[in-house]
Amino acid sequence: MRFGRFSLVGLLGAVLQLALLELLTKSLGLPIVAATLVAVELTLLHNFLWHQRFTWRDRKITGLRQAGIRLWRFHLANGAVSLCGNILLMYCFVERLKISMVGSTLGAIVLCALVNFQLADRWVYATSPAFRKTSR
Repeated sequence: MRFGRFSLVGLLGAVLQLALLELLTKSLGLPIVAATLVAVELTLLHNFLWHQRFTWRDRKITGLRQAGIRLWRFHLANGAVSLCGNILLMYCFVERLKISMVGSTLGAIVLCALVNFQLADRWVYATSPAFRKTSR
């Protein structure tokens, strides 16, 4: 059930990321790597908010500090995987393998999502004693 919710948020994020890439590259003329960086960061913030309120809504937070720690963890874990993974994969797929931007983006999103779910479930939105220690 949770992975289904995660996937739905990810699908919404993928649509957002694709739309942003189209806008940033076609309308604003940004290079693919710069456009990917901006699109992924905005998608990360979108996904964090939806995961907090929808995917892991049963894992309540107790205050602003804990929300900040979760956002920091989300950026550190999912952000690093998404930013680094997407930039590296987009470079390889588009620049080296000459795969279309849309196909490359979708491939990068799927590969990064598998890692991101585990990190989010086990660390970002964790309710374990280890999380409570770092959020005090």
